[in-house]
Amino acid sequence: MLASVRSCALRGIDGFEVQTEVDISSGMPTFSVVGLPDAEVKESKERVIAAIRNSGFDFPLKRITVNLSPAERRKSGTQFDLPIAAGILAASGALSKEAVAKLGSLLLLGELALDGSLRPCAGVLPMLISVKPQGGMAVIPPGNFMEGQSAGNAFITPRTLRDLADWLEGKLPTESVQIAYMPETDPTPENKLDFSDVKGQAVAKRALEIAAAGGHNVLLIGLPGTGKSMLAKRFAGILPPLSEEESLEITKIYSVCNLLGKMTRRLHERPFRDPHHTISEAALIGGGSNPRPGEVSLAHNGVLFLDEFAEFSRSTLEVLRQPLENGSVTISRAKETVTYPARFTLIAAMNPCPCGNLGHPHKTCTCSPVQISRYQSKISGPLLDRIDLTVNLNPVAYSDWNKAAEGDTSAQIAARVLAARQRQQKRFKGTDTTANAFMTTQQIKQFCPLPAGADAILEAAMRKFGLSARSLDKVLKTARTIADLEGKEQIENTHLMEVLQYRPLDRKGVPDL
Repeated sequence: MLASVRSCALRGIDGFEVQTEVDISSGMPTFSVVGLPDAEVKESKERVIAAIRNSGFDFPLKRITVNLSPAERRKSGTQFDLPIAAGILAASGALSKEAVAKLGSLLLLGELALDGSLRPCAGVLPMLISVKPQGGMAVIPPGNFMEGQSAGNAFITPRTLRDLADWLEGKLPTESVQIAYMPETDPTPENKLDFSDVKGQAVAKRALEIAAAGGHNVLLIGLPGTGKSMLAKRFAGILPPLSEEESLEITKIYSVCNLLGKMTRRLHERPFRDPHHTISEAALIGGGSNPRPGEVSLAHNGVLFLDEFAEFSRSTLEVLRQPLENGSVTISRAKETVTYPARFTLIAAMNPCPCGNLGHPHKTCTCSPVQISRYQSKISGPLLDRIDLTVNLNPVAYSDWNKAAEGDTSAQIAARVLAARQRQQKRFKGTDTTANAFMTTQQIKQFCPLPAGADAILEAAMRKFGLSARSLDKVLKTARTIADLEGKEQIENTHLMEVLQYRPLDRKGVPDL
């Protein structure tokens, strides 16, 4: 007998519908799964057999063939346990004709425990969103309840395979396999880090405000203890709130990576990711035989903080070039190519030399010129070219450290950043551009006209600092952001001069301390 059950699989952060076809025929008892299943799907056979038996059903000792269609697309994940088990029950005659007809209109997702209970699986949110236009009710594990609620599909959440079968047979009311609606909550984060906690470093604070207002990348260079990490960890607190579209996109990525846990809402705060410098290329950019998102995608619409920037391997840093330029990362394998979004703000921090004392007013640097050159050369020219602002942090004076508070609070800075972003939203309305840092060449020409006298400034800067054409574009984008912060309609020469102060590594290849 043949049965077909609707299910879903993932490609990138989008889902596609899969028909789980189950055929049971006479012959030597076998159980095979075809249709390009990966190891997770192949292992479902053992879970399904145990779950069916422990749910009080007889497992058919016949030839069982499961086909996951479309067969040319690779299938991964544990969400196929439930549709395979339900298909076997339908094809073996364990369910009535009415129950089988009812089953045909459902979308089933869920991992099965050996006792037949439903466990959460990854990627439920994007899978439900992808099949929402087709309609129909979904069956998902109770642990994925909030993802189902966020997707907006009609769904039920039976606790076990037996509960699902009894509901299909009409033995259980719908209310017993549904969780009551839970309103979304957005609790105020506790112990929020504030910019006023950072002593001194007015120039660095100004640079980070510009970065937040325009989505620009920043490199912080300074002696140990000057506040690089403190500043970076407070950066996310001055970014503008997420839009509904941005929130949903980030939540989909975290759902695919099974990182949502038992959250009671969508992600409403911009992500802040700070991987260790020993991270591999695949973990940073994404990859694997079945490509998964990496840290750059988990930081999408948020912040990627790379502390000890020069301690990362050069090959690892070089993989950042594509996402920094395109806002996405494409991972190619022999049988599949997947693109993940990766539009983040890079905040990098590094010491001026391996020992950290280069330029210190009281401590002596013990590094040789060769060691310093090798250390700094890990950051290649093309990668440095993609960083908009470079800031040198000097040691904090005692008079600054002894102050009760320093400068504006995060709330005050965030208000200015939000006003600048709103100007940009109005400017780029109807386009894919969301901030000044992501302007196209045509938009730069349209929105960044040069004031009188700017040609001489930029030509002199290009000669003196060795700026590339890409660097000049970034100078204009950043100057446009400074103008937005000041509420100016046009870029002024003072804006250009300020931007050029934030490019010290373009001058000599070493930090000015």
